[in-house]
Amino acid sequence: MGYEKQFNRFKQEGLIIGGQLYKSISESESKELVHLSPEDSRREKACSTGIVLPVNGTNSAFSTFLVTGLPGLESVHIWISIPFCAMFLITLMGNVSIMTIIWQEQTLHVPMYTFLAMLAFSDLGLSFFTFPTMLRIFWMDARELTFSACFTQMFFIHTFQDFESAIILAMAFDRYVAISHPLHYSSTLTNSVIAKIGLAIVVRTLSVQVPLPLLLRRLCFCHSNILSHSYCLHPDIIKLSCSDTRINSIFGLFVVLSTMGLDFLLILLSYVLILNTVLGIASHSGRLKALNTCISHLCAVILFFTPMICLAMLHRFGPRLPSLIYVTMANMHFLIPPVMNPIVYVVKTKQMQDKILKLFIKKIQKNPKSHL
Repeated sequence: MGYEKQFNRFKQEGLIIGGQLYKSISESESKELVHLSPEDSRREKACSTGIVLPVNGTNSAFSTFLVTGLPGLESVHIWISIPFCAMFLITLMGNVSIMTIIWQEQTLHVPMYTFLAMLAFSDLGLSFFTFPTMLRIFWMDARELTFSACFTQMFFIHTFQDFESAIILAMAFDRYVAISHPLHYSSTLTNSVIAKIGLAIVVRTLSVQVPLPLLLRRLCFCHSNILSHSYCLHPDIIKLSCSDTRINSIFGLFVVLSTMGLDFLLILLSYVLILNTVLGIASHSGRLKALNTCISHLCAVILFFTPMICLAMLHRFGPRLPSLIYVTMANMHFLIPPVMNPIVYVVKTKQMQDKILKLFIKKIQKNPKSHL
């Protein structure tokens, strides 16, 4: 079968639109189509032999990636967008309110609330690089992302993901010092120490995240350009490459283990030490009071790490499930914490409730006519 005839067959079947491959085809069909194109044959041959080609519209078979909405629910995307839009608005309002209140109120300039403001900033960053892309898919079916845009989005998503993991670890250390060494709390977590912790988080995250998009630029993409999720993620991108991805996979695994994996183990260790201290408290009410100060943080840990761990276990040990299951669990990991963290901390922290109420009362008193 000639190249033109094969190309026209794919076009009639809706696999090729405007010269771009929009749906996955079998490997044999893909190779048949690619090999029969002299230019694409050069690209695939270069990729298969390990020749480094920078990712762009010339050296890869595609110039864009296609992100995916919710598989099987395309007909109701417009309705699904309503709760996602509400979640995005709640995320913006909740996290901006927390950061504003902590910034304005001098009484909240303590380590616990400083870390909470850092968590709110991280949640905002994560939501800015996930929600808009999903809403574009739901509202306009805008699925195309250039390589540069995709790699940039991937970098910021994983960067804020690592920020959040590290900040949750710092908050666990804060709870450990507050419960196990209350008399040394102020002297241990000084402003300079908190600044150093923040700097360490930034340096660690950037040192492991900056190489990821740089390493991706050496890959070729010539079989498919359809991503499994609504945004660009590192494991999802390297699956589409027809180059040797061993370096990318090994470094990606190292990044996950040395950041979120290590953070999770240290968080567990901190709670073992906290529990050991709490069990040593004589009074039952004292034990409950100590544990109650950790509930908000425990919720943040559960919201952030549980979907990620479950998704990893399903990929490694579970049966093959519909793609909607994996996409939903990934969305829970990236979208739910930014929405729920401000709600949890406001509901469980009386100081935050009082300050928010005070802020709204001030606004009403300043503009009484607008509330009539």
